Amino acid sequence: MSSKYEALKQECFEANIALNNLGLVIYTFGNVSAVDRQNGVFAIKPSGVPYEKLKPEDIVILDYDNTIIEGSMRPSSDTKTHAYLYKNWEHIGGIAHTHATYSVAWAQAQRDIPIFGTTHADHLTQDIPCAEPMSDELIEGNYEHNTGIQILDCFKDRNLSPEEVEMVLLGNHGPFAWGKTAAKAVYNSKVLETVAQMAYLTLQINPEAPRLKDSLVKKHYERKHGKNAYYGQ
Repeated sequence: MSSKYEALKQECFEANIALNNLGLVIYTFGNVSAVDRQNGVFAIKPSGVPYEKLKPEDIVILDYDNTIIEGSMRPSSDTKTHAYLYKNWEHIGGIAHTHATYSVAWAQAQRDIPIFGTTHADHLTQDIPCAEPMSDELIEGNYEHNTGIQILDCFKDRNLSPEEVEMVLLGNHGPFAWGKTAAKAVYNSKVLETVAQMAYLTLQINPEAPRLKDSLVKKHYERKHGKNAYYGQ
């Protein structure tokens, strides 16, 4: 029996396989979701299923209140975080969470990733933010739902736009990234991991390395994202 969510499940499946192929996850850790705004649902990887055994029909469909609409497996343990972000950030189309080494290392160090070079500036004009570790009160409550609150609070406190900064580190936890599609969320996860590694190596070579100057930040970001962008075809 075919499902009206077949295309959504396929999109989610392919994004999860890409996350694994890019070396961003360990064993069954990590997940990607894809949203269908028209039907008010999203698709996400089932919990604890090895990527090499994952099939499109295993993908779980839920609404933004975490009610399972379709699927026989338990959804990812991070599902409530995805649901909260979709509910509050209406423009995003996909979300990825990884346990990638360098991204997690910066999160564990509770450090923003400084904008040192043009690879970083090609994607955003800010340091990659690291949200404060979750408070005891939130940890003891609805943890995964509250992880979403933790992300939104960080963006609100720092006056950041999730359309301009499509990635975040959670103190002592790890990275989340998003985009207009699930594939873009995976892309941003790989960019985040690469920038995290580059920044780490930069500080090993020169602990006093200066931030990228504003003129270069502006130039590199705007040639890809500005109104007169000229990068690509």
